[in-house]
Amino acid sequence: MLKDGAYGDLSVLEFAKRKSTTQGNGPGETIPNGKKQLSIGLALGGGAARGFAHIGVLRALVRNGIKPDVIAGTSIGAVAGGLYAVNKLDEFEEWARSLTRRRIFGYLDFSLSGSGLIGGGRLASRLVEHTEGVLIEDLPLKLAAIATEIGTGHEIWLTRGRLSDALCASYALPGIFPPARIGGRWLMDGALVNPVPVSAARACGARLVIAVNLNSDNFGRGTVIQAHGSDEQDLLHPEEPPATGLRDRAERILRRQFLGTPGKPGFSTVMVEAFYVMQDRITRARLAGDPPDVSVNPKLGNIGFFDFHRAEEAVRLGEEAVERTLEPILEAMKVLS
Repeated sequence: MLKDGAYGDLSVLEFAKRKSTTQGNGPGETIPNGKKQLSIGLALGGGAARGFAHIGVLRALVRNGIKPDVIAGTSIGAVAGGLYAVNKLDEFEEWARSLTRRRIFGYLDFSLSGSGLIGGGRLASRLVEHTEGVLIEDLPLKLAAIATEIGTGHEIWLTRGRLSDALCASYALPGIFPPARIGGRWLMDGALVNPVPVSAARACGARLVIAVNLNSDNFGRGTVIQAHGSDEQDLLHPEEPPATGLRDRAERILRRQFLGTPGKPGFSTVMVEAFYVMQDRITRARLAGDPPDVSVNPKLGNIGFFDFHRAEEAVRLGEEAVERTLEPILEAMKVLS
């Protein structure tokens, strides 16, 4: 019996060889009775720490006999989809559940040089550990990791080459993680152009597309405030106790600059919030123009984008979202079969 991953205990290369000698494994391929099997695609959206919900989504789908033939993922969605494809979902979940606030900072190799505040080397090394030597074209399912090209704004679908490189490019949040150079192009986070890549899943051969939108639960965000202006509170500034020395003063300056203060957002907050405001608007527009067959919407509104220490809760919410949507998924499968 296969595990939750795409191919159980087989290695990637072993599975690829076995796949090439069998019928009916690829999306839409003919099976012995002469019919085409229903190709199922997942469009896994971005959302930083909320992406741990993808683990629960994948587990619940497989538990109910729904196994994807195609995965198109953006940012953390690409990471979850890629690790599922190489049968490392167990390791990914174990690592996610082990994260604490302190351990998270251990993975963030801050740098004031280069193209991002975080070098990303420590985090990338964990991905390489589980995907070392794996090529996307050798996977047992079709995978597309979505990225954005710097300079042109092109939407890049990474469908071949080293899996680890593709995942690093897809989650390269601008200004936070450095961009990745792949095939002569400098690439950054795919959520800038396609946060929930339904179109990519369809183009890769999926007939039934299930989208997982991690940010659908953002009630109250993105509304219009029609009457607003300045008041006297704007002139008040919270007082800080005096610095005790040169080092203390330097640390406070850096903290204010990057993390902000209780009364003023810092650089990192502004960067990330700007990114997610754009992502929210783009998601709405893209899904309106190219809606999925079924949408799975985990209730993640209370989990912040950097609440990586809340993986257990996110996984559970992902599973619950599938259970709520199971009937529409099965009905869609029946109609399209």
